[in-house]
Amino acid sequence: MVVDDHPMWRDAVARDLAEAGYDVAATAADGAQALRVIGAARPDVVVLDLQLPDTSGVEVTRALRAACPAARVLVLSASGEQQDVLDAVKAGAVGYLLKSAALPDFLEAVRRTAEGDAVFTPGLAALVLGEFRRLASAPATAGGDAPTLTERETEILRMVATGMSYKQIASRLVLSHRTVQNHVQNSLGKLHLHNRVELVRYAIEHGLTGAADPGGSQ
Repeated sequence: MVVDDHPMWRDAVARDLAEAGYDVAATAADGAQALRVIGAARPDVVVLDLQLPDTSGVEVTRALRAACPAARVLVLSASGEQQDVLDAVKAGAVGYLLKSAALPDFLEAVRRTAEGDAVFTPGLAALVLGEFRRLASAPATAGGDAPTLTERETEILRMVATGMSYKQIASRLVLSHRTVQNHVQNSLGKLHLHNRVELVRYAIEHGLTGAADPGGSQ
């Protein structure tokens, strides 16, 4: 689903996605319309502009995630401001791409978002990780026993936290892409998390980010 208030831009993005073989289930011009149609559309990926006429794209992200938890929100915005990026991620967006991105990079970001990767315009990933490290330095709150991950789940979690894609992890560990996905989904379920961005934060908070080579991914 494509959500953008500029008709020419919205139509162009939908057309590019359709020509690349994606099924564009719906388009919307504002947050209210997006919330009305997402239940019927049930998209795997929502390409969302932050600057909407009726409400903040950050609030729309939060509402869309509540209305359709399976949908992954990829922000496509003209703004590269630090606060916009962090607010969108905290609201549940799993990726953030600038509108200046080339078409092949955009299509690749959509593909990776659909597969569960956290995708950011170069430079923004470091910003998000830096913020999570800052949050992780705050005193921990008291809670129950931490969930137990298997050795393989922990190994994959370390790699996810460095920004490696499922394809890179599968190649490194000589596993299938589907097996890596299943391990990540199992970890998300055990930890009561919703996406890879939250998984990265968990890894940082528990000191699991120093053992894998990121392999040059975004």
